Amino acid sequence: MAKAGVTVQVLPESIEIDLQDLEMRIREVILEIYGEVGEIRKEEKPIAFGLQALEFTFIIDESRGTDIIEEALANVDGVSSARVIDFRRAIG
Repeated sequence: MAKAGVTVQVLPESIEIDLQDLEMRIREVILEIYGEVGEIRKEEKPIAFGLQALEFTFIIDESRGTDIIEEALANVDGVSSARVIDFRRAIG
């Protein structure tokens, strides 16, 4: 099976959300859905007015798809929205 690199952008509901707590809950959901994905890289990106987006990058089996992760992360407490912003086949 081919592997794919996925980047998911998660927007918190407000600037008052504890980003470290939110990060841990998001990591749990990723592992629950995809199982072992290796390293999950996280970046914080400024959006506006102090709001920070969290971007998570990880490797999945390409056949699993990404619709399920967007839906699951959108239902996490404190998440305003979640969307896949990059999906590409891993080489190697």
